[in-house]
Amino acid sequence: MYEKAIWRRCQHLTLALSLASATLAQATPPTPGAEPFRDPSLPIEQRVDNLISILTLDEKIALLGSSSVVPSHNIHAGTVEGIHGLNLWGPSRNGRGKPVYTTIFPQGYGLGETWDPAAVQLVGKVIGEEGRYFYNNTPPGRFGGPLVVMTPNADLGRDPRWGRTEECYGEDAFLGGTLVTSMVHGLQGDNPKYWQVASLLKHFLANSNEDTRDSSSSDFDERLWREYYSAPFRMGIIEGGARAFMAAYNSYNGIPCGANPMLRDITVNEWGENGVICTDGGAVRQMVTDHHYYPDITTAAAGTLKLGITKYLENIRPAILDALSKKLITEDDINQAIRGNIRMLIWLGALDDPSLVPYNEPTEPNPVGSDAHKAAALKVTQESIVLLKNKHNLLPLDRKSVKSIVVIGPHAKEVLLDWYSGQPAYMVSPFDGISAAVGPNTSVSFADGKDIPAAAAAAKAADVAILCLGNNPLSGQQIGWGKTDSPNEAREAVDRKAIDLRPEQEALAQAVQGANPRTVLVLISSFPVAINWEQRHINAILHMTHCSQEEGSALASVLFGDYNPGGRTVQTWPKDIGQLPPMLDYNIRHGRTYMYFNGRPLYPFGYGLSYTSFKWANLRTDTDVVPATGTVSVQVDVTNTGSSAGDDVVELYAHHQNSHVDRPRIQLVGFQRISLQPGETRTVTLKLPASRLAYWDVAGHQWSVEADCVQLLAGPSAGSLKMRHTIQIGAGTLPANASPDALAQSNS
Repeated sequence: MYEKAIWRRCQHLTLALSLASATLAQATPPTPGAEPFRDPSLPIEQRVDNLISILTLDEKIALLGSSSVVPSHNIHAGTVEGIHGLNLWGPSRNGRGKPVYTTIFPQGYGLGETWDPAAVQLVGKVIGEEGRYFYNNTPPGRFGGPLVVMTPNADLGRDPRWGRTEECYGEDAFLGGTLVTSMVHGLQGDNPKYWQVASLLKHFLANSNEDTRDSSSSDFDERLWREYYSAPFRMGIIEGGARAFMAAYNSYNGIPCGANPMLRDITVNEWGENGVICTDGGAVRQMVTDHHYYPDITTAAAGTLKLGITKYLENIRPAILDALSKKLITEDDINQAIRGNIRMLIWLGALDDPSLVPYNEPTEPNPVGSDAHKAAALKVTQESIVLLKNKHNLLPLDRKSVKSIVVIGPHAKEVLLDWYSGQPAYMVSPFDGISAAVGPNTSVSFADGKDIPAAAAAAKAADVAILCLGNNPLSGQQIGWGKTDSPNEAREAVDRKAIDLRPEQEALAQAVQGANPRTVLVLISSFPVAINWEQRHINAILHMTHCSQEEGSALASVLFGDYNPGGRTVQTWPKDIGQLPPMLDYNIRHGRTYMYFNGRPLYPFGYGLSYTSFKWANLRTDTDVVPATGTVSVQVDVTNTGSSAGDDVVELYAHHQNSHVDRPRIQLVGFQRISLQPGETRTVTLKLPASRLAYWDVAGHQWSVEADCVQLLAGPSAGSLKMRHTIQIGAGTLPANASPDALAQSNS
């Protein structure tokens, strides 16, 4: 069996390198503007028509590949990964080739934990700037021109066992869709005509199990499709302006996602998607060998092309030629498929005189090493850290009184990178960050924890023990694809079978805490971990994710109070695996997410503490009667009642009191992260359009706002909603191609 992700990247690299020599050997590239397709004054569709008319059949088929490269016309635009930083020959290349350094942020899950759309947009901006820099300053064949970036992952983390939880923004559709939209805006830029880089969303749709993903089907009803699973994609396309996405490996209700009529019927015809729709690596072949949906690869290639796929992340050329010879498709079918790919080239300015595209202006020196990008990595990493517990105010640590610190953990002296990470030019480990943050009178030592008695002795001898535990994002890489070295580990192609700490880490935590009650647990993990013993016995617990080049610096700034943590959980953290439904049960009403969770979680959705304290008062609205087309302003006064500056996140939820259809117990409908100085009071205003409270009317095939009393609930997490106010919503409908979230954005 192919190691699919490795194979996918090899396909990208092989295609780019195979075309490089032809591209670079071209003696005199065509004069910009010499052909109609290069004339920016012409309508886009006319330019598309012209280019298609002069391309050979082989060139058209080449445009169905992962990179858009046409050497005879000096066209190149490559596709790269970029979940939390541009990946140009990073760790996922498994050592093949020399790394190309880029700025690396926390994993996508950590970006979600910022609860800050501005921070996520900043990440997208940095990725986009670096992608455009490498497009402008390296030979086109090396990367194919990294202009299409496969990010963000818009799938929802409906189960914390999912191996790719690390890539998503959490379990909530509104939070996830808001952050997806922000990432797209950051990547593509704000120029009215040209994009900085293109955002390619993945994986459409309901792709949140790794085991059997090649053959499994995600099954649920139409309302969940519309209201939950597709919402972040819809928001990314309609509000964000993304015009590219990847179809998932899995089936939806028995039909492989890459061959599902929803591609054209909904994303194109309703949402206006008119760019790139691509398969995942090897997905077409899997429709034959795993899903058994098509009898052969030729039929699969023809079927997916006709159903809306415009690009393939595998060598599809032989199958396309065979399909043509058997008259399963025509050349016009190929022409129609590549239209969106060519539109994207136009939006990126890849067909225009380079001097007309503002993102092509020379950037020197390399922005990867700029102070601005380093500062962005530090800021976003700081914002992503969640304070889970702080009994007796153990944190922040006092530099003056702490004379000795021991940093303990198997990976405390390194920054772990994941499968989709690029290679940062530098990495600050927890040990290095803490060492750099203390004064000359404080000693910092290290123990990897493999010898548990020795680690306990080191903890006992120190004033404070910093215990760094968590998962390894590349666990089992040397064993083989789809395997990890522990059931507590997960990554692409393998889900977790246990959600607590690895047994050796659990034993280490108990020994270190037993030796020194001034132990701080730093859980560095890609997903929730059931740290029940630690929550009961360890006084201070922080959570952060892997990969940031500023991991140690951000951690140290929080430990010593230079930065007050304000991150929030983006999933419901269960106490044990028994609180979770079966992995392949995609009906979230059966106990998934904060909306339907049964029982008491370890940490609720939206939870996070601070070194300061906040008081909320006077939840109110500007009107208590809101028509279906109206918007209500919801306000709450927040006061920092503590002695230090800090961030709070105002979370607004809705509960439908008299709905005639099934509704979640509560549902997030608004949020805002704010910073307050000690003693400062701020009135936070959240705009809530009634359209955001719509449900999908299956019979009417439309969004419906029902007349109902809606209770608004505000608080610091889904588990602590003490402020309540009731409004009356009027009835109304929206067409199928309307997005409640788009209306919400336009009305706010």
